[in-house]
Amino acid sequence: MMRPLTELKTSDLRGIRAVLTDIDDTLTTHGRLPALAYDALEKLSDAGISVVPVTGRPGGWCDMIARFWPVSGVIGENGALYFRYLAEQKKMLRVYAQSPLERQANAGRLMALAHGIMREFPGTALASDQAYREIDVAIDFCEDVPPLPLAVAQDIASRFHAAGCEAKVSSIHVNAWFGAHDKLTMAKRFLAEELGLAETEWKNSVAYCGDSPNDAPMFGFFPLSIAVANVKPYVELMTHLPSFVTEEAGGAGFAAFADRVLKVHKS
Repeated sequence: MMRPLTELKTSDLRGIRAVLTDIDDTLTTHGRLPALAYDALEKLSDAGISVVPVTGRPGGWCDMIARFWPVSGVIGENGALYFRYLAEQKKMLRVYAQSPLERQANAGRLMALAHGIMREFPGTALASDQAYREIDVAIDFCEDVPPLPLAVAQDIASRFHAAGCEAKVSSIHVNAWFGAHDKLTMAKRFLAEELGLAETEWKNSVAYCGDSPNDAPMFGFFPLSIAVANVKPYVELMTHLPSFVTEEAGGAGFAAFADRVLKVHKS
């Protein structure tokens, strides 16, 4: 059962040292990043809480986000990579789940598979951000094409699975890749390697915010898991549900959670 955000205990909020968050429809609202969500990111960072977007968006976007947003780093392409900008050194740290040879070997067959699947599902398209991806492929069923039923996205994911791929359904795309990584595997690596948090600390000091089926592994692992209100259409598709849910959707929901965290840390 997802509980209202109001039931999240002050004692749990006080221990938070890092906030991991999805981007699309968690930080954004109707495809745009509202000021109140960006303001929440900045205030959390200023309060000494590490903020790390964990997204299905491409590596090219992650470079910009890591460099310009008030974040400690960004995990992209559903765990295929993480980027962290070291401002004092003026250096971008780029870490990948696969070697360059693996990425090169997988790229051609993955794209051929994607084009074949799109022919089976009229109305789909390669995601408009595909040109900036380094490891995965994204099939658009809702963002820049007329929205298709969620069942279609599930069928697309099943086709990728049958071909030996990993595939996840987000609120806008079906992302697919060859390899065993996902949001959770790379999040664990980032927490240990970049934030210096021991594994014994993760469940009490890290919160995760999300909204869709590709967030389910994160919801299942972190007890402090929060979904914004627009998660509700997806609950039947998810193997793990978040512990808490906000009243507000999208960026307003994330801002409501951040506000609760900030009030506790200021007291």
